[in-house]
Amino acid sequence: MKSAQIDRRTLLKGGLAGAGALALGGLAAPAAHAADWKVLPFTYQAQQTGYWCGPTATAIALSCRGITVSQQEMANELGTTVDGTNWIGQVTSVLDNYVGWYQTKEMPNDPPTQAQKDLLWQDITFNVDHGYALVANIVAPPGNQPPGYPSDQTIYHYFTVVGYNPDLMQAYIADPADFSGNQTYWLSFDQLASLIPPKGYSA
Repeated sequence: MKSAQIDRRTLLKGGLAGAGALALGGLAAPAAHAADWKVLPFTYQAQQTGYWCGPTATAIALSCRGITVSQQEMANELGTTVDGTNWIGQVTSVLDNYVGWYQTKEMPNDPPTQAQKDLLWQDITFNVDHGYALVANIVAPPGNQPPGYPSDQTIYHYFTVVGYNPDLMQAYIADPADFSGNQTYWLSFDQLASLIPPKGYSA
C-alpha cells in the first residue's frame, strides 16, 4: 500500500534542506547535553525473531511517518528468510513503496572515505529534518560495537536512525535487537560511520 509520496530530490532542488525542527515523541531521548538535538516521533519494537532485524528496523522507520505495520508484514515484503534480509536495497524498495523519498546509499570502503562520511551526516540531518528515519545495515565486530552487544562475535544487523545531535555529532538509534535492554541510545557519528561499511543505508 502506497501513501502520498514526497520526492527528496524535489526538496533538494528546492533548497529546503534547512527546514525546521520536529517534535520529540515515542520513546523519550535521554539528555544529549545540547540544545539543538532532534529526535523523530517513533514507535519502538523489539525484533520477534533473531533474523527479523531488517523488518523491525523498517517498521520503526515507517512509524516515524505514522504508518503501523507488523514485523511479519515487513518480513514478507522484504523477502526476509532465516538468513536475514540480504541487502539494504530491499529495505529501500519497501520504504519507497510506502512513502517515496528513500534511496540506497552504499558504503563499500572500510574505513569509509571522508566524502562517504560527509554524505551520511548530510543524509541523517536532511532526513530527520523532514520527518524520515534512516535504516542502516551494520557490521559490528568485537571491539567496535554499540552498547550491550555480545562482545565475542561479529553482529550483522539492521537498526534505525531516528535523530541527531549536531553539537556532539551523535546519532540517536532505535535498535530492534534490544541487546541487554539497550532499545535506544546515542551513538557517536564516527562510530556509526565505522559500523556501516561494507554495507549501506536507506535514506
